[in-house]
Amino acid sequence: MEELDALLEELERSTLEDTGEYSSPTPLPKDQISRKESAETSDISSVQDTSPFQVQLVYTTNIKEPHAYSDIQEPKESLPHSKTSAAAQLDELMAHLCEMQAKVIHALGQAWHPEHFICSHCKEEIGSSPFFERSGLAYCPKDYHHLFSPRCAYCAAPILDRVLTAMNQTWHPEHFFCSHCGEVFGAEGFHEKDKKPYCRKDFLAMFSPKCGGCNRPVLENYLSAMDTVWHPECFVCGDCFTSFSTGSFFELDGRPFCELHYHQRRGTLCHGCGQPIAGRCISAMGYKFHPEHFVCAFCLTQLSKGIFKEQNGKTYCPPCFNKLFQV
Repeated sequence: MEELDALLEELERSTLEDTGEYSSPTPLPKDQISRKESAETSDISSVQDTSPFQVQLVYTTNIKEPHAYSDIQEPKESLPHSKTSAAAQLDELMAHLCEMQAKVIHALGQAWHPEHFICSHCKEEIGSSPFFERSGLAYCPKDYHHLFSPRCAYCAAPILDRVLTAMNQTWHPEHFFCSHCGEVFGAEGFHEKDKKPYCRKDFLAMFSPKCGGCNRPVLENYLSAMDTVWHPECFVCGDCFTSFSTGSFFELDGRPFCELHYHQRRGTLCHGCGQPIAGRCISAMGYKFHPEHFVCAFCLTQLSKGIFKEQNGKTYCPPCFNKLFQV
């Protein structure tokens, strides 16, 4: 403050000197002081003379001027006074004070020199740049995200903006996609298998049980038979494609069949009546017969003893054969 007062005083004195209004008093010599005093004495004596003075009147009409008005002088533009050294110093001091006042950072409830407001991790100056606060400490954005932001389960990078939470992990929204086809999940959501996410289409195609008939995924109603699952409409006879209305079926080579076609494939249909043979049977001429249907083609007598004659694919008892074909 004393330095500022001295500068102000010097500035005022310099200003007065520039305008000519300031002059320091100079003492007079003794002889001039005596002459001045005598002059003052003579003036006093002359004032004491009381004789009247003659007054002379002058009329303006006798003035031989071309006109009675005087010319108005145009004002002259004066140049600005140059700054003195004291004024320059004062300006410099005020500018420095304003600069010091401007370079103050208010953050975290305190005031800081800009060079002292630094990141608590990397120690780089933050200044007036954006920053993050944690536990009363300031961090630059890079270090804050590196230290504290959640990380993506796919790329392991910090998540700076939107975060998606699924399967007890955090993800960039664009990195949460089907593990098989790579498509980002839509409104239908996702399915999880072995800690991996899948879209509905790929999950069903890869992991849902397959129908034993059409090999497509079984999603809703199904039948369980022959150690696999079936769409109800797919569980039919492998030959005639009729459903099993009675609930019973016959299995052959991993496929279901109705009784008729099962015995047909097995060769256990009676050659006499065309119906399946469920119990005892007789094999003859490459065919199988119900015992009661293995008869003479002419007299229809049952060939119970297994003795017969064959002619043109037909069975005959010996008497009928001898009658019909003996020459």
